Amino acid sequence: MIGTIVNTAAIIAGSLAGSIFKRGLKESYQDILMQAMGLAATALGGILGQMLDLEQRFKQVLSRFSKGNLAEGLSTAILLFCVGTMSILGPIESALHGNHTYLYTNAILDGVTSIVLASTFGIGIIWAAAVLFCWQGSLYLLAHVLSGFLTPELLTETSIVGGVLILSAGLSILGIRSFKTINLIPALLIPVIFMAVKSMLGL
Repeated sequence: MIGTIVNTAAIIAGSLAGSIFKRGLKESYQDILMQAMGLAATALGGILGQMLDLEQRFKQVLSRFSKGNLAEGLSTAILLFCVGTMSILGPIESALHGNHTYLYTNAILDGVTSIVLASTFGIGIIWAAAVLFCWQGSLYLLAHVLSGFLTPELLTETSIVGGVLILSAGLSILGIRSFKTINLIPALLIPVIFMAVKSMLGL
């Protein structure tokens, strides 16, 4: 899990650096950085997420521990760090083939992104590192257990869904359209369920 550890450390370092920069970074610069990141980042699962209202529950939990717009920043950070193609395929590739390239590359991108987010939303963004570690760690362990089930088709479909989620997060960052992207996260399970049913039916 060396790749995941490096990725997590990059987010922690970036969050610390960004929180320091926040003190001297003008609001106009914060806005342009967020817009640039949105451009760079630029559904059955959504229905389930909306029914559970995951985003509202997420914000309620965070409101107990912090004030201000940390919930918005942290939800954005978690999405950008966890649902991208490299964050999904990286730990799987690391577990199955010992190839950490995806995770090392992702660590660089996440490190820069965490600086931008922490400079805007504060040091609380560092909690996204814990979520990423659990997420990638779980994928790493599952990859060992479910190696026969992880077909290229499944990985491709899951990566596509992850890309759509990042697009919605990017559009929200840019202020083009506000999406409850946290509610869309269950969409990542749809390809898994579909492939499992397809396999059982022998299709």
